Amino acid sequence: MMYNGFWKETWSAAIVNHLWQSTLVILVAWVLTLVLRRNQARTRYWVWMAASLKFLMPFSLLAAIGDWLRPTSLPPIDSPQVASAIVKMAHPFLQSPQRPGSFAVLFPESTSIAPAPHHAVPLPEILVVLWLCGLLFLLLRWSCIWWAIRSTLRSASRISMPIDVPAFLTSHMIEPGIVGIFRPVLLLPEKIVDRLPAAQLRSILAHESCHVQRRDNLTAAIHMVVEAIFWFHPAVWWIERRLIEERERACDEVVLQLGNEAEVYAESILNICKFYTESSIACMSGVTGSELKRRILRIMTKQIALELDLSRKLLLGAAGSVAISVPVCFGLLHITEVRAQSAPANPARNIAATWQGILHTNRDLRFVVKITKEDDATLRATFYNIDAPPGGIPAISTTLTGSLLKLELPFATYEGTLSADGNSITGTWRQGQNPLPLNFARATTESEWTIPQPPPRMAPMAADANPSFEVATIKPSRPDEHGPRYDFRSRRFSVIRASLSDLLKFSYGLQQSQIAKAQDWVNSESYDISAKPDGEGEPSIKQWESMVKKLMADRFQLKFHFEKQEQTVYVLTVARTGPKLMRSESDPNASGGMGFGPPGNFGATNQTMADISEALGQGVLNRPVEDQTGLTGRFNLRLTWTPDGLATATENPNALPDFFTAIQEQLGLKLVSTKAPVDVLVIDRVERPSPN
Repeated sequence: MMYNGFWKETWSAAIVNHLWQSTLVILVAWVLTLVLRRNQARTRYWVWMAASLKFLMPFSLLAAIGDWLRPTSLPPIDSPQVASAIVKMAHPFLQSPQRPGSFAVLFPESTSIAPAPHHAVPLPEILVVLWLCGLLFLLLRWSCIWWAIRSTLRSASRISMPIDVPAFLTSHMIEPGIVGIFRPVLLLPEKIVDRLPAAQLRSILAHESCHVQRRDNLTAAIHMVVEAIFWFHPAVWWIERRLIEERERACDEVVLQLGNEAEVYAESILNICKFYTESSIACMSGVTGSELKRRILRIMTKQIALELDLSRKLLLGAAGSVAISVPVCFGLLHITEVRAQSAPANPARNIAATWQGILHTNRDLRFVVKITKEDDATLRATFYNIDAPPGGIPAISTTLTGSLLKLELPFATYEGTLSADGNSITGTWRQGQNPLPLNFARATTESEWTIPQPPPRMAPMAADANPSFEVATIKPSRPDEHGPRYDFRSRRFSVIRASLSDLLKFSYGLQQSQIAKAQDWVNSESYDISAKPDGEGEPSIKQWESMVKKLMADRFQLKFHFEKQEQTVYVLTVARTGPKLMRSESDPNASGGMGFGPPGNFGATNQTMADISEALGQGVLNRPVEDQTGLTGRFNLRLTWTPDGLATATENPNALPDFFTAIQEQLGLKLVSTKAPVDVLVIDRVERPSPN
């Protein structure tokens, strides 16, 4: 299974930003603990705990809270350059634009298009699997330790002790410790009363009572959650050692403040270390756990921990206020790169305009893109090729992120950067393996190219007419062509690189598996056909299909019969996530377009789901596809995937998913395989086409 739908660069940038921000907080916490090294240990403990909690509280969440609190009437930012710089400081690892796949349908015939790139090493999947392995290992390890402690507790016997929680004696040689988070109990080793004098036992009980009052097991469990999620970050394990050291030191300070003798208390700790083993899990608060030599030295010398003075209180308050207020202010002021780049204070940033540029290939092609902005600020774009048959093609998606413009068309993609003055776009056109540079300039009234208008629509041919091709030219296709590509407008029929089997599938609505007893050349030899119908008016699609049937019978001497056979078929339904399709805004009675480019590319404009299902069955699956989506109307779409057999042929970090996964991820649809009886065309006779 591919993780491309999940592992977007947006996610990776967010994770990296969160990690470096959390690391910075840890460094600040370390500096604060150095400043507070002569103060009470409980203060340093909570500084380290705050650094741990930062891993569970991304700054982006605080920024989102600020954005939610931002008044809708807040005026736009007047200095977009400053705002953009602030955002880049806060998020240095901004996601780079995605590289979508390629398509080649409307490219000039002489331009070579290579297959889309693929890769064999799924790095995101490997990283996710490694993270899951580390997470599961820690959970299993901690579960085993906790289960052993619970088993020990179940076998322990109740004992009365001068402490506010229940106490139990166990035969296991483990140090005294508090077990449990919400209902803590004290677990003591047997014969501890015999081994420790009464004064030492009282100091140990005072120590454990302090752990209960501080709820050290709860805070330790919270940090264990941080360790489980961010186990790969060395700093979380360093924080654990600091938390254990400071909590034990804090309890030591409380025990001495209660009037216990320092020498007695130190001897009790040494005896515990001598006779019993340390707890192996952080959320069981015991007596040991800190560096023993320095700890005994502090106890014996009765080092006095200072209360926080005003300056240090102000320092801690300022650090906490900055950590919370800065990201909230980001959201409150809505300082985002998109807003800064598109602020109405700079009219040059208005992307809604007519843009024109020249794509330099084997011959220059003049492209025009008209971008409009809807009332809800949604961008829409229409693409025109001045040097191709007239007509605009709507973009499937149009986005402007900061100064980055992204257009996705049914047959290609474009990514470009808007200039500082807002009058040009420098970018890249992708319609195959090799991207080409393409720059656009904002068109003015004087410089704007004239876009050829399609001729007035011809009156339709009579519905009961039975036309034939008056003139038809058939010639072998060039080997560098991509196809099949059909074009029938007004009274002109044209097909590029179509085999006889393609014509059968087009005219009879068949898939490759529904054609039987075909000679090899029927599938392998391709032809270009240009034809003109007789009669008056513009034929319907059914009439075009009827004319192609007559053409095959006349020029290819085709004879056949139908048989029923049970075959594998596919049913196209809406996936659980819902459809992800763009509805066409073109005239539903106007002709649309569909085509396959390099392997793993399909595009469609102004097509019904029945048309799209049939095309996918013919062009990819070679099986009938039944439309059961229930989606009405017409759609524009682009689908890119890794064809079978190419997944391991090349290596590329931007590899696409397989066809079935791409259908779900990109279109929100699902293909289900089943068995059903279908009509099969059995060829009885066929010949290569007769001369023109």
